[in-house]
Amino acid sequence: MGWSYGVPPQAVRELADFWLEAYAWREHEARLKVLPQYTTEIDGQRVHFAYVRSARKDALPLLLTHGWPSSFADFSSVAEPLSHDFHLVIPSIPGFAFSGPPRETGWGVRRIAAAWAELMSRLGYARFGVQGGDFGSLISAAVGRAAPGRVVGVHLNASVTAFPTDDLSGLTEEEKARAGRVETWQEVSGYAVIQGTRPQTLAYALVDSPAGQLAWNLDAFASWGQDVGGLSPDDILTNVSLYWFTGTAGSSGRLYRESAPDWAPPDEPDKTPTGIAVFPGDSTVRRYAEQVHNVVHWSEFATGGHHAALQAPALLADDIRAFFAAL
Repeated sequence: MGWSYGVPPQAVRELADFWLEAYAWREHEARLKVLPQYTTEIDGQRVHFAYVRSARKDALPLLLTHGWPSSFADFSSVAEPLSHDFHLVIPSIPGFAFSGPPRETGWGVRRIAAAWAELMSRLGYARFGVQGGDFGSLISAAVGRAAPGRVVGVHLNASVTAFPTDDLSGLTEEEKARAGRVETWQEVSGYAVIQGTRPQTLAYALVDSPAGQLAWNLDAFASWGQDVGGLSPDDILTNVSLYWFTGTAGSSGRLYRESAPDWAPPDEPDKTPTGIAVFPGDSTVRRYAEQVHNVVHWSEFATGGHHAALQAPALLADDIRAFFAAL
């Protein structure tokens, strides 16, 4: 049976035992505390963010946005190298970790993007860059559309770009393989359907059972059985612990429901210069990405994965730096 029915019991049992017996939360807490952190209120919602200023006074401000089931903690490995060249602002999406559950409905991609633009204004940044992966790629691109005169560039990994899978003529073999991953994802996308339609019902189970929340998040971190072992147990459990301690496993899933109106592609491609990094497991195809983005930088990597900030932090940091340096 393997992972075909979901997370195998042995996988949950082993990681739960590690969480209970060997995972050192205080060590990871201390690592995260190295990042100066703050909270503010924007549009009636508490927003938590890490803020790492560069020693370079002329450094470009860079806004980093995580996805699901991740958190701001994913960027802890890239924060130090990136801070040599950027002032880093790393917020927690409403519904996630220390931003807490949304106080009202409507916190989808576009509203979050508007809040991020406001956050950068409050920090005194008239112009800045943005970067994100997974849901963070949608939010980062939306920030570029929400503040086109202020965003100098958009860098994405694990980019979410819809495209047809019935006509693959003209694609390279590698691009066809990436297109096939979309169909593979559709076979395991029940989690997205549930979170996109009945997130509140699911929330009761997630906030009531640490093992249940662990299994739900582990399924995604293991790419539904396609990348088992791609992330370290410590990286997975740091994110799981943040959700558990803050009681936001349920509210984080609401992002899928709230963002349903934002899935449709824009009427015309973004004008903001965009760089896209493609890691193993990504389904991004340049031809279709260019229908949505103004792609001026494209990189493909043989190592890493969907969670590049954790799996290939040096490669991701170097690609971000190269993209913005060219601008």
